[in-house]
Amino acid sequence: MKERAKELKAEARRDERDAKAREKGEADLLAKIAEMSDGDRAIAERVHAVITEAAPSLLPKTWYGMPAYARDGEVVCFFQPADKFSARYSTLGFNDPAQLDDGTMWATSFALTKLTPEDEEKIAALVRRAVG
Repeated sequence: MKERAKELKAEARRDERDAKAREKGEADLLAKIAEMSDGDRAIAERVHAVITEAAPSLLPKTWYGMPAYARDGEVVCFFQPADKFSARYSTLGFNDPAQLDDGTMWATSFALTKLTPEDEEKIAALVRRAVG
């Protein structure tokens, strides 16, 4: 919660449409990735590359101390490293602004233990769908 409060204060000081905000958000995100364990870092770096290529309109930032990607101030998707919660796998999650609706039930998070080229294609497709 302390990390989120710090993030909110930083966001209040900058306009998300500003190029400097993008640079600062990406710098914060990359710093969080650099702090991760080797396994989480390898996955997070690839996820970051895939998301920024698939949806360049999303603003990179941190959210509760995790890499995240936002549109209009709302987090669309995020990467949760396994080590953050002593979990067996990392998670790629999607929030309400993601347009992944599929009938009355759909997945909003995906477990990641490693990434294959096929996984990267699936992530890119999900992100493109999420931003509409």
